[in-house]
Amino acid sequence: MYLWLKSFHVIAIIAWMAGMLYLPRLFVYHCEAARGSIQSETFKIMERRLLKAIINPAMIVTWVLGLYLAFAGGWFQSGWLHAKLLLVVVLSAVHGVLVKHTREFAEDRNTRPARYYRILNEVPTVLMIGIVILVIVKPF
Repeated sequence: MYLWLKSFHVIAIIAWMAGMLYLPRLFVYHCEAARGSIQSETFKIMERRLLKAIINPAMIVTWVLGLYLAFAGGWFQSGWLHAKLLLVVVLSAVHGVLVKHTREFAEDRNTRPARYYRILNEVPTVLMIGIVILVIVKPF
């Protein structure tokens, strides 16, 4: 059962990361759309659906299965897991920031330029690299 749950954990991670990488890119394009335009309204729908249907559920499944796997595998004493959990907490905080920005766009209150979202788009990538290295290499 452990390997099945681990498989679903990895699938949830892939879905979560795909959304975390795509949503800021949508924000970049949304910045260029005129407020109230058909294009802006379409972006609002896309952003909301991506967040509610993919990103949020994937994050929840990732956390639930990940914590279970760590417990079942006896990994909580490992330093690499502590570091990984720290990075996953930071990734979850970035998720929260994306939720906030989705609300701002939905209410036509965005004040940030596209450049901000281009930079924000790189944060999940950097965190993902650190997480994958910690899980595969287990350096400590």
